[in-house]
Amino acid sequence: MSNDWIKQYANVKNLIFFLSIVMFFWLCYYFYTGFGGPMELAANLVPIALMIQILHMHKNGYIYKRLSPTVNRILVVIYMAICVYAFYHFHFQYEQISIYRQGSYTREDFIMGLLIFLLVMELSRNAHSELFWMNVVLVFYTLWGYLSPIDFFWHPGTSFYRVITSSTVELSTGIYGQYAQIALATIGAFLLLAAAARGFDAQGAMVSFMRRIAGKSRQTIPQTAVLASSAVGMISGSGAANATVVGAFTIPLMKRYGVPGEFAGAVETSASMGGLIMPPVMAVAGFIMAEFLDVPYWSVAIRGFALAFIYYSTLALSIYLMSVSLLPATPIEAATMPIYDQLKTAVFFLGILFLAILMGGLNMGEQLSGLYTGAFMFLLLILLYLYFKYLKKDPAAKKDELFSNIRIMIETHAEMTSFLTLLLCTLGIMIGLFTVTGFINRMGGMLLRVGEWHIIALILMAYIFGWLVGAGLPPTATYIVLAVITVEPMRKLGIDPWVAHFFVFLLAVWGELSPPTSLTAAVSARIAEASFMRTMFQALKLCLPVTIMTFAIFTRFNLVVKPGWVMVLDMLLVSVACWGVTYFIFGKFSNNQASNIIMRAMLALASFVVLFHPNINVSITVAVIVLLATFYGVIRHRKIAPPKEELQPAT
Repeated sequence: MSNDWIKQYANVKNLIFFLSIVMFFWLCYYFYTGFGGPMELAANLVPIALMIQILHMHKNGYIYKRLSPTVNRILVVIYMAICVYAFYHFHFQYEQISIYRQGSYTREDFIMGLLIFLLVMELSRNAHSELFWMNVVLVFYTLWGYLSPIDFFWHPGTSFYRVITSSTVELSTGIYGQYAQIALATIGAFLLLAAAARGFDAQGAMVSFMRRIAGKSRQTIPQTAVLASSAVGMISGSGAANATVVGAFTIPLMKRYGVPGEFAGAVETSASMGGLIMPPVMAVAGFIMAEFLDVPYWSVAIRGFALAFIYYSTLALSIYLMSVSLLPATPIEAATMPIYDQLKTAVFFLGILFLAILMGGLNMGEQLSGLYTGAFMFLLLILLYLYFKYLKKDPAAKKDELFSNIRIMIETHAEMTSFLTLLLCTLGIMIGLFTVTGFINRMGGMLLRVGEWHIIALILMAYIFGWLVGAGLPPTATYIVLAVITVEPMRKLGIDPWVAHFFVFLLAVWGELSPPTSLTAAVSARIAEASFMRTMFQALKLCLPVTIMTFAIFTRFNLVVKPGWVMVLDMLLVSVACWGVTYFIFGKFSNNQASNIIMRAMLALASFVVLFHPNINVSITVAVIVLLATFYGVIRHRKIAPPKEELQPAT
């Protein structure tokens, strides 16, 4: 009986649940009270977050696939013991470490710091291998920079002791520094929305709802991916996660109605990429941007909505034009959806509206807004569950179980928060080592010298640098690295900080798709059973709005500088210009090839005038022409572009 009880209750899944409960309620208490501040919160919860990640890695097929299960279990016990030791040490020694022992740490402090440093590095090797190898190179560079034969990279070097203490026990930098604090104290509050939606499967209901409103024509089926990914992107903050959740439904749906595999994968890739721009999560980079600029997060989010409108409206047009060329306009059967799922979708959007009212209307802080919105959604979802399960006895609610749903919610929140905490702890090491070596100052000085020659040269150099960084790092990491290195030189040369930060942000988003690597495209191509490279390059064409917006904000700067009617005006101008360029790429004015090329080229030229002409009145006038020409073009495209043969549904 004793052994059976141990097997039933004392297992990895229940240990994850226990630690998730601890983290969930500890964070909720902090969101409500702010007790201790973000530094003490990180000192206490980083070890718990690492334990949750260790157990998830172990549960999902062991951390080390080449080692035996017994060795894996022994290593997990050792890693967990380090985390428990770190929690104990930093919890009871927090005041001594953070105040009295700054600069003169004990041997135990150093040993504890070394252990947690090695553990984070090892976990990042499994979860974020690109960041791990970059940090390994930086450690060597920090220790032996004086051996560099290139003067630009030379620095006098530092001790291994300094590498460890700056990354751990100093608390203001490294593993316990600013980025881990943001992950726990701010991002964790907004992840309550995603957790509540996941716990009651509001995300799945939302995808079904978007399928229903996408229309009854083959040509509008791909718009399901646009609508669903924009909605799920509000709470996912990850292109790959968005593609996994939404693409599992939308890609088979598109293929079923004759959409080619590469195009279906590219549609979902580009739609999921837009989720990185969508507030309130904004690929997590939005929270860090608010910290850099020292502004309320709502100030960042309101600008994000403008960029998201441009992106998704242009993407919807791009996909529609290609769909018309690929698919006949034959009607399809109407989708049905239970009222229970429709109301769960309504709760999700009510939650987003409630959050906007709290932050934008009542000027409430990020943590309380996230907490109250999560509680609001959770309460409505429970009421829906009780009503449909026990009063109406609706079959759609039969699959839900209250305790199971709540458990999924708590575990989802802890897993997402701990994953981001590990990521930002790893980035904390990187930025700390950049700072210790003086690399940031040298790179900033070089950019300033380039900018003194010409500001456009600085922008182009920053773009190339961002492309190189984004090719190997996730968007959050790319944004942090670029913001730390490039924003200050841009600001010193007179570029508004909002413009500089959003330039870097859009670069980081585009970097998620930049060749030769793109996790989002890889996920979508795998679901579509299509070529990764062809899927990625088709998605690059569809994601053109990101490239255009990245440079347009330098001339239409009110788009990110001044919220209000001037922002709306610039948003509309950039949108119209992006629509015109999109029609130039994907549209068709005439069956006569020469006249078709000339008309499309004139439309593209006019669109660039709208984007970059310094006189706003000229831009507005030309924008009206571009809008009318694009509208006329869509009508023409619908008449002359559809395929002549019927497509058979994919089997």
